[in-house]
Amino acid sequence: MTSDDFLATDSSAARVYDWLLGGSNNTAADRALGERFVAAQPQARMIARMNRAFLRRSVLYMVQRGIRQFLDIGSGIPTVGNVHEIAHRADPDIRVLYVDKEHVAVAHSQLLLTGEPGTDILLGDLAHPVEILGSSQARKILDLSEPIGLLMLGVLHFVPEAQRPYAALASYRDRLAPGSHLAISHLAADMMPTQQAGMATVMNESRDPMYLRDRADVLRFFDGFDLVEPGLVCAPQWRPESPVPGDPTLSGIWAGVAELR
Repeated sequence: MTSDDFLATDSSAARVYDWLLGGSNNTAADRALGERFVAAQPQARMIARMNRAFLRRSVLYMVQRGIRQFLDIGSGIPTVGNVHEIAHRADPDIRVLYVDKEHVAVAHSQLLLTGEPGTDILLGDLAHPVEILGSSQARKILDLSEPIGLLMLGVLHFVPEAQRPYAALASYRDRLAPGSHLAISHLAADMMPTQQAGMATVMNESRDPMYLRDRADVLRFFDGFDLVEPGLVCAPQWRPESPVPGDPTLSGIWAGVAELR
């Protein structure tokens, strides 16, 4: 069986993101939606790259802080430069559980993760923490008595208020061990508002509608955690490895990492 067996006729946010990053796990429908996405927000490809770069820096930071297991929710398709590749360069024994609610993304991931030690993929929805943390995959990969790196990058802006995302975050927090870390990136309503709103309008016509939030609303997701320096900032400003050129708000993303004391 190959990834071609899982191609879908409709578009999905996970595969559009893969296309924005230059990946090949996408369909003609995804590419068509992606082109509309870029027309509405010309910075879209750069936004995707900035988010990916933040993923790398946040994972490395957590590894340096002693995190040896990760739960990546809304992982999409784990192609080049994803969590297990970054973490395993530092310690091949680090364990990673990916979670996504899209069947096609999970199917692709199962193929790509074949033979990868200490990794698994779970079909699950961020809004149901008890089901995710109580799953057989979570019991196999994760030890909830030890600190976990919880990653929610580029996913919360697909969760409407009706699904109570803040309550879901609190439920994850209450089940994590002290020393756990939380990383969040979220598309911003208060950066490039016209372009961001146009991008959301495009996605709202797809099966993955988008819910932009401003900095104050994104900050609420960290309730009960202690933000590490430099706090909740534009994605390229979070612990950059080199000077940040240009206007950081062109990243269109709020990003931060916090620790559970």
